[in-house]
Amino acid sequence: MKAILSVSDKKNIEIFAKELVSLGYEILSTGGTLAHLQKHNINAIDISQYTNAQELFSGRVKTLHPKIHGGILFRRDNKDDIESAANNNIDSIDLVCVNLYPFKQTTIQTDDFDEIIENIDIGGPSLIRAAAKNYKSVIVVVDSSDYDVVISNIKNNNNSIDFRKELMIKAFSHTAEYDSFIANYMNDRFHNGFGKSKFIVGKKYIDTKYGENPHQKGALYEFDDMWSKNFNTLKGESSFNNLLDINAAARIVNSFTKNAICIVKHGNPCGFAIKENLIESYKSALKCDHLSAYGGVIAINGTLDVNLATLINETFFEAIVAHSITNDAIEIFNNKKRVRLFTLNNNKIDKIDFRHINGGFLLQEQDVVLDSEVLDAKQMGKVKADKNQIDDLLIAYKLAALSKSNCVTYVKDSALVGIGMGLTSRVDASKLASLKAKEMGLNLEGSSLASEAFFPFRDSIDLANQYGVKAIIQPGGSIRDNEVIQAANEHNIAIYFSGKRHFLH
Repeated sequence: MKAILSVSDKKNIEIFAKELVSLGYEILSTGGTLAHLQKHNINAIDISQYTNAQELFSGRVKTLHPKIHGGILFRRDNKDDIESAANNNIDSIDLVCVNLYPFKQTTIQTDDFDEIIENIDIGGPSLIRAAAKNYKSVIVVVDSSDYDVVISNIKNNNNSIDFRKELMIKAFSHTAEYDSFIANYMNDRFHNGFGKSKFIVGKKYIDTKYGENPHQKGALYEFDDMWSKNFNTLKGESSFNNLLDINAAARIVNSFTKNAICIVKHGNPCGFAIKENLIESYKSALKCDHLSAYGGVIAINGTLDVNLATLINETFFEAIVAHSITNDAIEIFNNKKRVRLFTLNNNKIDKIDFRHINGGFLLQEQDVVLDSEVLDAKQMGKVKADKNQIDDLLIAYKLAALSKSNCVTYVKDSALVGIGMGLTSRVDASKLASLKAKEMGLNLEGSSLASEAFFPFRDSIDLANQYGVKAIIQPGGSIRDNEVIQAANEHNIAIYFSGKRHFLH
C-alpha cells in the first residue's frame, strides 16, 4: 500500500506518517514535507525518485505525473483500468494526505503579486480532487484533525464506503473554498470586489433547532472561524432568531466604547443607554420600552457580573450576550430554563454585505457608521448644539442607522427614549416614537433626534418641536431642505446635516 503525504500545514504529520508506516504503508512525499518526515526518521520516498521525473520550474511541477494520478484514479474493480495500470507500471496509491499552499495567509502578509501567485497551489488540488473522485478505493485526508480517526478506522477495519464518502465531501469542500478565495481575491484586486462572479463560502458552526419558524431547517455558517473563536455558549441553545437578534444587538453596543447596553426585539432596538456604569445603563435602557423588552435579547458591552445579573433576572430575556460573564452571574440564571447565556468578543465588521432575493443575491459594500459623520456634521441652522446634545445626537444617529428604515430615534441624557422604525412614512415613525414614549411615561422634552435619511418635508420638524426636541441630525439632500432648516430656526432647534444616508431595508 502506498500513501502520498504532501502538506503545507505540517501539524502532527510525522505522527500520522509513523502510524501509516506501522500499518504497512509506503510513504511518498515531496519538498518540505519530505524533509520534515526525514528529520523525524521516517522512511519516505521522494516522488521524483518514484516517478523518475525531476521537479520542474522551481517546484511548480512535482506530482503531475501518470504514475501518481494513474495510481490514484484507476478503478480497482474495472478490468480495463487494472490492465492499463499493469501495462504502464502504475501501482495503486491508496491514501492521499494533502493540504494546500497558504494562499490566504500570503495575501494577508504581503501585497507582492508575484509572491501571491506563487502561493497558488496546482498539484495539491489535483491530487485531492483525484483522490476524492476515486473515494471508493482511496482515502483522502485534508484536515489534520482527521488523522486520529483515519488511523483508528484503518486499524479497526472500519474503512467503509460511508467513512470515505465523508472524507470525499470534506475534500471537495476544501478545494472549492480554496478556489473561491482565489477568485474573490482576484476580483477584489482587479474589479473592486464586483466581478462577474462572487463566491460566498462559510463553514457550518452549528445547526439551529429550526429556522425562523419550526417548519424550517436552519444552521449558522461562519466566515474565518468568527463564531467558533469568539462566541461561547454558557447556558442554553441559540436559536436561528436568537442569532439574528444577537447580531443586531452586539453590532449596536460594539459601536460604542464601554458601558453600552442594547435590548433588541425582532431585530430592532427597543432600549439602549450608556451611563456611568452598566447597572445604570441597564435601568435606563429598560425604561424605553419594558413591555417589548420582555422575551427579547440584551447585549452588554462589558462584563455581566452578579449585581447586574440579579437586576436583569427580574425581567425575562430569551438571550443575554456580553463580552464576559462571571460564574456568580451564571448561577443567578440557573433556575430560568429558557434563558440563554452567551459571550461574544468580536468588533470586526465584514467588508461586504449580501441579501438573498429569489434567484440570486444582492451584494454591496458594508455600511459603516462613523463618529465623524456626527462630530463633523454641518450646522445648518442658527442654533448650535451643546456638548451633551452632540453626545446624544451621536447615539441617536448610530441607532437610527442600525435600525430598519424608515427610522427616527430620540435620545436624552445618553439613553434611548423613543424610536419608530420600519415604517413607510417618516412622519408616522416620529408619531409612533412619541406615542410609545408617552405610553412608557417618558418625556421627550430636551431630547435629540436622528433620522437615517432626509426629512422630505418640514412636518417632522414641526412634530419634533411639539415633543420638545432641541437638536436634530439627518443626512440632508431633500429638495425642501431649506424649508426643513427654516422650521428648525423657527423653533430654535439645532439642526445638523451629516451628508450620509444610512438606509437599512
